Amino acid sequence: MAWSPLVRPPAHMRRHAQWVNEQVYRNWLGPYFKAYHFQKTNITGRGLRVQLLRESGRQGLLLFYDPSIGPGNFQHLFDFIAEQTQRLGYNLSTSDQRTARHPRYRETIYKHFLKPKPQTCTATGRCLQHYGNVTVDLVCINDQPGFIRFVSNPFADSIFTPAQSFDELLGHIFNQPPPDEAIQKRVQEYYK
Repeated sequence: MAWSPLVRPPAHMRRHAQWVNEQVYRNWLGPYFKAYHFQKTNITGRGLRVQLLRESGRQGLLLFYDPSIGPGNFQHLFDFIAEQTQRLGYNLSTSDQRTARHPRYRETIYKHFLKPKPQTCTATGRCLQHYGNVTVDLVCINDQPGFIRFVSNPFADSIFTPAQSFDELLGHIFNQPPPDEAIQKRVQEYYK
């Protein structure tokens, strides 16, 4: 049950780069973003499911797997969210995985842990934290995807600037235009 480094083979990395280049992610980012806003206003909608996470000092959401996405696309989506977070001023601190064997099932968690790049906010002299630490997890049961957990954990210490909202973080990554017909057709290429 110990954590070990998450290492992607070169073939997977090439395929992922192609998935990003072809913008296949646009098939799900907008619908998940819409589902998030429906959930915030307690409107029950159709389509992809999310669950809001609000814990002491942390905010985030669960993106539930839907069979229409496919395990391959969902894994690419997990990595894509972490990559897009890096573009917002973050370093990938670590990527790990762990498998726990339970009496009736096996749970595997893949985790990307991101920290704000060490910078100083010149107006105040305090460290710029953006959204705090960010964690992206992919949880699988018996090798089948269950959900992606996307969470920000802001620092409360006064040496940091106030954290920007999770809504803003989500908007930067998920507020994407809908896919065109060519992008929709690529879903099956990466399904597995």
